[in-house]
Amino acid sequence: MVDYFSYNERLGIPIPSFHQDWDDYSKETQQTILFHWEKIRGRIPDRIAELEDHINSKQALLSNEENFNKSCELNSEIAELASIINDLWLWYRTHQDISEKIHM
Repeated sequence: MVDYFSYNERLGIPIPSFHQDWDDYSKETQQTILFHWEKIRGRIPDRIAELEDHINSKQALLSNEENFNKSCELNSEIAELASIINDLWLWYRTHQDISEKIHM
C-alpha cells in the first residue's frame, strides 16, 4: 500500500498519493486501496482527539502566560494545531464517499 499512500508529517497520517487516474486501476486494486484507506480514515478521529489535547494544554499555558511574545507563540501553535484538525476533518469527510464504495 506504500505505493498508493504517502505519510504526511503535518497531518500525522498517510494520505492517498495516486500515480495514475483512479479508473486506470483494476477493480481489485481499487478495492485494496479503499480497504486500506478505510483503516486510515478510521484513525483520523483519534488523531484529532490527540491534537485537541495538545490545544487544551497550550490554552492552559496561555491562560497563565504573562510574557507577550510567549503568548503570541502559543497562539500561533494553537492556530496551527486547529488548522491541522480542520484539514483532517476535510480528509475524513471528503473521502467518506470513497469509503462508502467499499460496501457496494
